[in-house]
Amino acid sequence: MDCCHTLSHLKGSLCCQLLLFFIWLSSFQDAVASETVFEQSHVPIMPELAKPPSTGIFGPIEISPAVIPHYPDPDEPFPPMYPTFPTRYEPVLTGQCPVNFSAMSSIIEKTASDCSQPLAALVGNVICCPQFNSLMRIFQGLYSLNNSAKLVLQNSVASDCFTDIISILASRGANSTIATLCSVKSSNLTGGSCPVRDVDTFEKTVNTSRLLEACTAVDPLKECCRPICQPAIMDAALQISGKQLVLDDNENLVGELNHIDTPSDCKGVVFAYLSRKLPSDVVNTAFRILSACKVNKVCPLDFKQPLEVIKACRNVAAPSPSCCSSLNTYIAGIQKQMLITNRQAIICATMFGSLLRKGGVMTNIYELCDVDLKDFSIQAYGQQGCLLRSLPADVMFDNSTGFSFTCDLSDNIAAPWPSSSSMSSVSLCGPEMSLPALPTSETFKNPGCRGGGQQLLVTIISFLVLGSLLY
Repeated sequence: MDCCHTLSHLKGSLCCQLLLFFIWLSSFQDAVASETVFEQSHVPIMPELAKPPSTGIFGPIEISPAVIPHYPDPDEPFPPMYPTFPTRYEPVLTGQCPVNFSAMSSIIEKTASDCSQPLAALVGNVICCPQFNSLMRIFQGLYSLNNSAKLVLQNSVASDCFTDIISILASRGANSTIATLCSVKSSNLTGGSCPVRDVDTFEKTVNTSRLLEACTAVDPLKECCRPICQPAIMDAALQISGKQLVLDDNENLVGELNHIDTPSDCKGVVFAYLSRKLPSDVVNTAFRILSACKVNKVCPLDFKQPLEVIKACRNVAAPSPSCCSSLNTYIAGIQKQMLITNRQAIICATMFGSLLRKGGVMTNIYELCDVDLKDFSIQAYGQQGCLLRSLPADVMFDNSTGFSFTCDLSDNIAAPWPSSSSMSSVSLCGPEMSLPALPTSETFKNPGCRGGGQQLLVTIISFLVLGSLLY
């Protein structure tokens, strides 16, 4: 996208070749990386977020756009987010939740950092909401372990405990709208329509030895492509969802028999059982990996119909200033939404290309206009994109640098142009995966991409680049 900045010699570098090699291994772990350090005066509130898919082995991870303010005037600067350094205070609790929260203090601190007030919306899809969902499951297991043989909470207790959790997180610097942002409610702790709600019945119904063995040590590089824990959770959920329900002493469950997704509710019970049996750090790692498998399968960005791009690029066969200018303007709008992972960027680029092909753009305008994977995420300095790792990551905080996290794929890896207008699923597993080829020659920089000093790539973040190779 940076059509005036000559970086093409890097595209054939050993660094890029190593990067693609590791992508082909589905690891995305050993890549050129840079540490992103956010400064108080440069981190804006994001104007809009899209909802990622609500299906998957882990519960819904949905980002609500309702909590993000909209700014109709694109020429106005985005207001800064405060505070950069969170203010800690003692939360006011309901006193009705029978759980010692200090027993899960480390997970609470991690969640508060990942969902920090300045960055929660920015990293919600990949970092904040997966960790918040994991915290809720771990709490459910802790409640079961300390208070009863039940794997779910009654509605009134769930409401009180949920309120306390949100208050504790906010007191440690987390965004107070985290529940709305991640579409999580207190009812997620109640088991919904799942007929099995206690430990004894669960252990009589499910092969718990197999379940625990499958999910005790989840491999972050293998689970998403050759899953072991995910099918074990699904099998357990299906087994308990078919269990005959005894209604003699619980009339409240009668109305829940018509719930349309009992297996999904039962997966929540399975998560609670795992949280009861496994150490919190072990189960948190497992749940985060399962979330990563889900969010990296679908592009979370919101693509509006690219009518202007289609009009300008439909008949081009060579670099066109008007086409590239229109494309840059459209992508600049996309870059205001959120930070995405390197795998999500591949899917997003393919999805957007499919929209263009469907509108009649047959030429690979990504190549003509020098569009890279990093162009589909938040930009810094108008030219440096940040893609998050596909593996689970956390927001880091200290008093000297503030909030930071690691960016991957900071080099110019060409965005993949789809082979057809039909958007089929993009596989990033094993030999069937399809990735863009590494450019080997000087890419022609279209002078129409930027002119007269105008920057079409919107500067969103200011960060300090600490170039390094991570092994």
